[in-house]
Amino acid sequence: MEHIKTQVEDHILSIFLDRGKSNAIDTLLLKELIETLEINRENDAVHGAILIGKENFFSAGLDLITLFGYNEDQIREFWNLFLEATSLLASFPKPIAAAISGHSPAGGCVFALCCDYRIMAEGNFVIGLNEIPVGLIVPESIFQLYAFWIGKRTAYQNLLEGKLLTPDEAKAQGLVDDVVPANMLFNTAAKKIKQISQFNQKTWQTSKLNFRKEIILKLRENREETIQEILVQWWLPSTRSILKSIIDNLTSKK
Repeated sequence: MEHIKTQVEDHILSIFLDRGKSNAIDTLLLKELIETLEINRENDAVHGAILIGKENFFSAGLDLITLFGYNEDQIREFWNLFLEATSLLASFPKPIAAAISGHSPAGGCVFALCCDYRIMAEGNFVIGLNEIPVGLIVPESIFQLYAFWIGKRTAYQNLLEGKLLTPDEAKAQGLVDDVVPANMLFNTAAKKIKQISQFNQKTWQTSKLNFRKEIILKLRENREETIQEILVQWWLPSTRSILKSIIDNLTSKK
């Protein structure tokens, strides 16, 4: 695989996001993540998993530079894959932790929200869902996923303000479970997965999926309608103008 690397040690599957400097999400990364989750869902050698980013970036979210150039069919495929990856992450039956190694806005935050535990590195980083200021629609399913962890009122306010949080703010809101030095990130996540793996796996996995039933259903239902709503907004001249300004700013820094 090109953008996803994996390693199994002590029955823990490490899933490394490995695309460029910031792990910006494109179609190929999503395809490889989906394949990885499907392969290991029923793999008896894997008792739990850790989703891992790079130094300073867990994932910067969608690769707007690439996506901006997609045609109608390509962008539709992308959003279908993004929602499928989100659904598979959220319904992964085994314990999975996000080792949030740095910035994690937008799509990166969505990946983290799908996990059972979120451990974030200390530092001058931000995490949250800032789609609305960028001109992107936040599906109701993503709102429900966000609210599952931090409550509807806080999720509502954060989303409408496009609020990005520091690690300590994220912990205070319940968005992340712990904030640790970067060099302790993986070991802290692995310790949590090992702790959970001591329980009867069938009991734990069935309970997890029962508790998440509503969220998983939300992520799976009405997908075509959700994608269509996103695409209508995506192709609006006002949205394209906002995206073009963001892309110009990003490319000028390179």
